[in-house]
Amino acid sequence: MFFERVEGGNRAILVHVDFPESDHREDPIEFEELVVSAGADPATYIRASRTTPHPKYFVGTGKLEEIRMAVQAHDADVVLFNHALSPSQERNVEAAIECRVLDRTGLILDIFAQRARTHEGKLQVELAQLQYQSTRLVRGWTHLERQKGGIGLRGPGETQLETDRRLLRARISTIHKRLVKVEKQRDQSRRARARSDTPTVSLVGYTNAGKSTLFNYLTEASVYAADQLFATLDPTLRRLAIPDMGDIVLADTVGFIRHLPHKLVEAFKATLQETAEADLLIHVVDCADENRLSNIEQVENVLEEIGSYEVPRLEVFNKIDLLDNFKPAIERNDEGVPVRVWVSAHTGEGTSLILGAITELLGDEVISQKVTLAPNESALRAALFEQNAILAENYDDYGHVELDIRMQKKDFKQLLKRFSLSEERFGVSREKEFFER
Repeated sequence: MFFERVEGGNRAILVHVDFPESDHREDPIEFEELVVSAGADPATYIRASRTTPHPKYFVGTGKLEEIRMAVQAHDADVVLFNHALSPSQERNVEAAIECRVLDRTGLILDIFAQRARTHEGKLQVELAQLQYQSTRLVRGWTHLERQKGGIGLRGPGETQLETDRRLLRARISTIHKRLVKVEKQRDQSRRARARSDTPTVSLVGYTNAGKSTLFNYLTEASVYAADQLFATLDPTLRRLAIPDMGDIVLADTVGFIRHLPHKLVEAFKATLQETAEADLLIHVVDCADENRLSNIEQVENVLEEIGSYEVPRLEVFNKIDLLDNFKPAIERNDEGVPVRVWVSAHTGEGTSLILGAITELLGDEVISQKVTLAPNESALRAALFEQNAILAENYDDYGHVELDIRMQKKDFKQLLKRFSLSEERFGVSREKEFFER
């Protein structure tokens, strides 16, 4: 229903109203990028300034007439508002200008409908669209607000609009049930990763910050990446080998945007749960964007809304290739802990610094110590060599070998269990003494 797109009909009139005193001001440049991402052809950009929205038309009557004339002059098919309109405002503007009207939320939903590829993604988008359309049904069905007629159907009965609303509620209920099953499957996958002690690292950030490009470079995957808003919709997970640490699961997620519609956050709850339950978040920032500080704030707001604000975080300032004479670097706080890495996912510069920072931040699970093995424990030494855990070794006159090892604690414990050796002997239970912080 919502994924059948009509060819053509994309000439659009863009409308942006500036509210100087508002805390929720939209970005007109970003809005134009959204329109282009949706596949529309912007014919003209109409701007206005008001202290408060007009209760009936959102814009003033004079500006409304300007929009109507622009629709006729450019033979436009749709008028796009860079704001959230009420259903009544949409209907009133449509009636006045005789052209289809879509607000910012509807535009973002349309982009998501185009990007959805997996069954789960399509269900999530359809749910958000149905919830959005449920308050706007009257716009398309006003001519059907009459009682059913015909033999056996005369009388009070049910109007066509009521029937449509009932079918809509039924479809929403069906999708909710399907998404509950998806959420249970994701929970099972997360529990399986937890049992195997495999850390999860999730890429988050403002849309078009370069998350998918970085994901592809690190994992050698082929996730769709493009210089457009919301190029990624469906989450992708890949295993990534981290030097001196072992495997992690790296997750590429949908980008955030200012004033992300709450219906989308609700619909994508199962997907965003990967972010909420990650061991580490890599917040990718477009450092060449002049609005990067505002974008960071918007991402922080969404993370708080989905319950991910307390997850440990590493900022990755991407696209240093767009800056003049800027080299890859890693920044640390006063305690020496990595907090920010400057890289270029496009050229690969500095990406090794990210891997090193991940190792340090998840390093509570990495052993870095000396162990002494007796001559009859050569099988353990061979197993450590197989896992590339030995940095150096020295023998004494009695055949004992002292090894400098570095590996994940869970892997070392598994080896000790395999060879029936005591954990206490090697001190793996005393974290403060033997584990890096």
